[in-house]
Amino acid sequence: MTQPLILDGNLAAAALLEKAQNEMAALNFKPHLHVIRIGDDPASVSYTKLKARRAKKIGLDSTLTELPADTSESTLLELIQKLNNDPNTHGLLVQLPFPKGSSIREPVILEAIHPNKDVDGLHVVNTGRLWAGQMGLRSCTPAGIISMLDYYRIALEGKRVVIINRSQLVGKPLAAMCLERNATVTIAHSRTKDLAGVAREADVLVTAVGRVGFITPDFVKAGAVVIDVSVNRIMLNGEEKLVGDCTPEVVAISSAITPVPGGVGPMTVSHLLYNTVLAAKIQNGL
Repeated sequence: MTQPLILDGNLAAAALLEKAQNEMAALNFKPHLHVIRIGDDPASVSYTKLKARRAKKIGLDSTLTELPADTSESTLLELIQKLNNDPNTHGLLVQLPFPKGSSIREPVILEAIHPNKDVDGLHVVNTGRLWAGQMGLRSCTPAGIISMLDYYRIALEGKRVVIINRSQLVGKPLAAMCLERNATVTIAHSRTKDLAGVAREADVLVTAVGRVGFITPDFVKAGAVVIDVSVNRIMLNGEEKLVGDCTPEVVAISSAITPVPGGVGPMTVSHLLYNTVLAAKIQNGL
């Protein structure tokens, strides 16, 4: 049996960052990303440090503002408005999730960021632009998945794509992006009848369930491309390990599959930085 193609997100992410660098080289200024983090959740701290390192590596300016866990919504909104009005801030991101017990409302904050600075691609205006087929800043994880498929020359036109996720972060925007590529798209979820049967129809199966071992060979058509978005933490032999939704047996029947870690994850961060360059160009009429 032919060995499946392992879709290395680090290679695809490097190509996307090179594209960002090339577009920056044509500008007479440096794009600037401003990240706001509330509290000191270890995962959020790690993620913001990774963004800063990647930004520095490609020559993109970045600033991190750290606010205490008990920061009020009004204080955060005031800072966002200040950065919205700052012409030297091209990308603005508020790190999610907020600390437990925080009174800050996520939808209020996401909609307060100017759509042209919304490098997370989560503002309702950017969501509308996506579904209307207009240019705009796009949600980083689904846009990263599309970039990865492009890097490996996996065409979507005429393919059946099944996405097991209906969130605003992954499932819905990814469905719109696949439709743009002329795929036939099904969004499945926990209440889908015969979920395994629906999944087996996919030429490209995307899973973002967040459950270890959820996707077994029963869910996968032989030769399908499998994109495992989830990152689940488990303990194995006394050590923490990151795994996706798929069981190891899924690898053998797929034609291509993303590893966890090292698959979709690197694409998300790289697309955030690419969005910052794109935002800078949009704001300057380029």
